[in-house]
Amino acid sequence: MRHGILTACVALFPLTQSFAQGEDLVGGVRTTVEQWVQTRQLISRSQADWQGEKDMLDQTIALYERELGAIGEQMTKVSTNNTQVAAEMADAGALKESSIEAVNRVRTFATEFEARLKAAAPQLPAPLQESIKPLMLRLPADPATTKMLAAERLQVIVGILNELDKFNSAVNLFNEKIRNDKGEEVSVETLYVGLGAAYFVNQTADFAGVGTPGPNGWQWTSKSDIASVVQEAVQMYRNERTARFLKLPVTIQ
Repeated sequence: MRHGILTACVALFPLTQSFAQGEDLVGGVRTTVEQWVQTRQLISRSQADWQGEKDMLDQTIALYERELGAIGEQMTKVSTNNTQVAAEMADAGALKESSIEAVNRVRTFATEFEARLKAAAPQLPAPLQESIKPLMLRLPADPATTKMLAAERLQVIVGILNELDKFNSAVNLFNEKIRNDKGEEVSVETLYVGLGAAYFVNQTADFAGVGTPGPNGWQWTSKSDIASVVQEAVQMYRNERTARFLKLPVTIQ
């Protein structure tokens, strides 16, 4: 019986050893499966993390591309603006040069005309000289050193010419004093017909004459025989008599 038990134990030993080896094999497979599952999970997480990072990178890249596009547009505009500015500066330079030439021409004209006005002023009727005196005083004493602007000088010249034209285009009556043949100053009324002729008469109509422009001022010549006609002309000027044609002497120079 002992022998049978021993035989049975001996017979069971290989079976037990095989069972133990099977358990080790199953455990190894289980471990391998668990590691494979963990690896798959890690791969999935990595893929998910990468997808998230990729989306963020794509958005960042798109943002940078938009910014680069905007910068490119701005650079294009800057280039266009620079070209436009260069063209405008060239136009401004040309305009400046032409303006300088125009101002120089005005200055030359003003200098020449101012000299003519100063030379002609003493030949004008005394009332007209008095009328334009404020404007004449504004003419520069020395055109070469004056600080008056060319436009201002031109305005003064035009102002004087306007006064001359207004006087020359009308008949003007003034009270003046003229010396008679005895050298005495007599109060008379002087009727200027433009800048070409003038006629004077005193209140009693016993002193009358004509006036003509001369190089040193107006020259007065006594002509008592025209006193009544000049007096009538003065009355017609004042609307005291009906207008009619009158004959008055005229000297053409």
